[in-house]
Amino acid sequence: MAFKPWDTPFWPEGVPREITGYEKPLFSLLDESAKNFPNQTYTIFNGRLKSYADVKATSDRLAHFLSKQGIQKGARVAVFLPNLPHFPEIFFGVLKAGATCVTCNPLYTATELNYQLKDSGARIVFCMDHPQFYPTVVEAIKRTDVEQVVICSVKSYLPPLMAFMGSLLGKIPKAERHEPGHLLFDDVVKQYSPEPPEIEIDPAEDLALILYTGGTTGRPKGACLTHSNFMANVTALDEWSLFAQAPGAKPERLKRGGYQTILGILPWYHSFGLTCGMLHSCLLGGKLVCIPDPRAGKPPFAEVLKAVQKYRPTLMPAVPTIFVAFVNHPHIDNYDLSSFLCCVSGGAPLPPEVFRQFEAKTGAIIYEGYGLSETSPIASGNPANTETRKIGSIGFPFPSTDIKVLDLDTGEKELPRGEDGEIAICGLQVMKGYWNKPEETAAVFRNIDGMRYFLSGDIGHIDEDGFIVITDRKKDLVLVGGFNVYPREVEDVLFEHPKVAMAAVIGVPDERSGEAVKAFIQLKPGETAAEEEILSYCKENMAGYKRPRLIEFRDELPVSAVGKVLRRVLRDEELKKGQKE
Repeated sequence: MAFKPWDTPFWPEGVPREITGYEKPLFSLLDESAKNFPNQTYTIFNGRLKSYADVKATSDRLAHFLSKQGIQKGARVAVFLPNLPHFPEIFFGVLKAGATCVTCNPLYTATELNYQLKDSGARIVFCMDHPQFYPTVVEAIKRTDVEQVVICSVKSYLPPLMAFMGSLLGKIPKAERHEPGHLLFDDVVKQYSPEPPEIEIDPAEDLALILYTGGTTGRPKGACLTHSNFMANVTALDEWSLFAQAPGAKPERLKRGGYQTILGILPWYHSFGLTCGMLHSCLLGGKLVCIPDPRAGKPPFAEVLKAVQKYRPTLMPAVPTIFVAFVNHPHIDNYDLSSFLCCVSGGAPLPPEVFRQFEAKTGAIIYEGYGLSETSPIASGNPANTETRKIGSIGFPFPSTDIKVLDLDTGEKELPRGEDGEIAICGLQVMKGYWNKPEETAAVFRNIDGMRYFLSGDIGHIDEDGFIVITDRKKDLVLVGGFNVYPREVEDVLFEHPKVAMAAVIGVPDERSGEAVKAFIQLKPGETAAEEEILSYCKENMAGYKRPRLIEFRDELPVSAVGKVLRRVLRDEELKKGQKE
């Protein structure tokens, strides 16, 4: 799959257009780092360190266990865990058994989890010993193919004194009771030797993960992602991550073998946190700080700030809501955040004002990436430097990736530069298709010039400098009197208001103009504002047809598990409100 050089003078120096060396099983990341850096720390959890050799040994034991349970190549195994140190051990252990992971949001209800287990045909579930999560699993596995549940306690991954005192004081989470026959993770690890089965993996064809989409466009679908999808994406991420590690220095690739520490704040059950956090850390032979609950602490998010000061992370993949939480935290000036070298933002557009404030407070470089669950997830990125990046864009296609802008009606005609259309992606990281959904799969792919392009559902264009600009999602477009209003554009202006912490914009029915713009505002802590103040600000800063006609203040805005503001939820609430009226 060869692509011509991207037409821009700003392509980052030293980054290749194509990558090689990705044709390996995904678990080779762990095996190679364990071989090269056996004593280097991989996971950090509440002060307890686990080396690469330790994590590899446990993953080998789990692969042995799964094999003895009858889990063979192609079987599905579910992981229902937050960011605990068990997660990478289980994930790689499943792959070493030849099976496919199904990563599940630990905040799912039993009904939501039941759908995912039933749809994927998962036969074993790993879950946390917790008064909420474990009972959810017990209920969710009913009428599914699940044969066994393995219960993971945090106690064995705490420092000995903390584990002892936690047990003594009843502070370690655990379920009230365990169902007969369910296994304990610690017992499994002790019982089985580190001898994984011998299996043959075809990286391009064999599935590593069935990753369910966030459901923002309907019922979740399982994206089928291969070993090569992830290997290619994390390899491309490493090639792209060239930046100066000191002022005036020449940009260079990140050093391997314990030099980097990644803050594992994004959930690993989602592709962004998995690829840019757990897998990239493993590729680098770096440290991974496990953050199971970013909101922990008083006030919320305080434990994250403590972890940054204690463990000195150099890298952080995060969504905009995380950056907002940093810059608006009332105690941020009490912490040293200068260890950050580089941060990747994705999942949603990062408002320019938040961009500026975070970099000013930390000294880090932020570069925005773009992608979807279906693309493992990264499809493009801004250059990782302040000289050639363009804030507000998503940069250029990643190595071994091509992006076209296609017409909105058919998705088959390539549009000229500068014209808005649907973003389409072709690359090594693009999924095989949706699990057991051939019609849905066919609907999102187009064959253009003999290449297979995935229709993203996002609207954008390529500007005069070759930067790709996302305007919005198809379904979020607001039509005001025949004019197109893109919510992101309005939200970016609202974010610049000094009192606004979060903003979301949707279209609501309007007899005069067809639709009107409504803005939902979450103010910064301690701030108050009247509707007229926001409306007046909008009048000064945007064209008439773009201005919100309605303002609603919220204590919190609805967000997905990975931090995306859910405009869909706000639209549904407005629809129900209109039906009652």
